[in-house]
Amino acid sequence: MALNKSTGNMYDFCTHTWNTVKGKCPHSCEYCYMKRWGEQPPLHFDEKELKTDLGEGNFIFVGSSCDMWANEVPPRWCDITLKHCCKYENKYLFQSKSPQWMLSFLDRLQFPENSVFGTTIETNRIYRQMGNTPSPHARAKALSDILKLDTEMETMVTIEPIMDFDLEFLVHLIYRAMPKWVNIGADSQKHHLPEPSWEKVQELIAELKKFTEVKQKRNLGRLKK
Repeated sequence: MALNKSTGNMYDFCTHTWNTVKGKCPHSCEYCYMKRWGEQPPLHFDEKELKTDLGEGNFIFVGSSCDMWANEVPPRWCDITLKHCCKYENKYLFQSKSPQWMLSFLDRLQFPENSVFGTTIETNRIYRQMGNTPSPHARAKALSDILKLDTEMETMVTIEPIMDFDLEFLVHLIYRAMPKWVNIGADSQKHHLPEPSWEKVQELIAELKKFTEVKQKRNLGRLKK
């Protein structure tokens, strides 16, 4: 199968996406971009994807359409996916809203040498739109624990879609996670989320830049009202 080029509103630092775990994501976030395609089939592993030539020198987001590290995903699916990745010399992004589950695999499964580990922290608060996800506090702690295993690991946090937050507490969460960089973006699909003001976002960016790199997505500009 052909490798999917990263297009649209996806991360501009990734060149491609690749998904072996497909179907309805267990997290069921209301703002998941996959919901634009309607009801998804049950969670499953797509064996055909193992025929994909991942090439060389790419930056591939593995698991972009469904969180392959959700608790409900069988470890065997993750193991098979990682073994295929290890056959090709690329950079890989493994991002999850259940980084605790990803952490539990680090001493059992072989990850590609050039891996980036990430999580989503949309806010420090809990909103119903976040579905069945671990709390932002749990995600931050897990990413921090991943980095403790090897301080040279590359980690990232995405604050997307950004939702209204408490500045001091959100900054503390991100600082605790200690990512090498932070991605910030806004809701692109008109889900009517509780969003912060543009001024508040600028305050957050200023604070984050004191200890990490910040990448701003173009869709963030929509909050300028």
